[in-house]
Amino acid sequence: MTELMMPNATNFAGSIFGGNILALADKVAYVCSVKHAGTTTVTASVDRVNFKHPIHVGQLVTCYANVNLAGKTSMEVGIMIEAKDIHTREITTTNSCYFTMVAVDDQGNKVAVPEAIPESAEEIKWHEKAKIRRAVRLREIFG
Repeated sequence: MTELMMPNATNFAGSIFGGNILALADKVAYVCSVKHAGTTTVTASVDRVNFKHPIHVGQLVTCYANVNLAGKTSMEVGIMIEAKDIHTREITTTNSCYFTMVAVDDQGNKVAVPEAIPESAEEIKWHEKAKIRRAVRLREIFG
């Protein structure tokens, strides 16, 4: 998903407001998780949002997403965000984050999701790291 950054999205410092980037990432996580689950999903948590570089008005922001790991009803969606300067064509990785999305039915009840089977070496690496993050999240929640 690519969006043009407009002046109405700036913060007091003149760069794009971080909340707008989080909202964009949430939309991308939703689309990615719905495509995988085949049903509605809701955001359960956002883990480790990194703001590496500012994004400026006029840049094209592209979000890339992948289901790194699927549990019984939840999925970890990894997101990478890049900003492209339309004049210089320079592309900068600006953000990365992980969303946990939960599949639900029309009544809001959790439903099962398909397994996420990594295929490439990179996807296998993401999958293994997602297992570690999931274990940490579960320890934080349940002790």
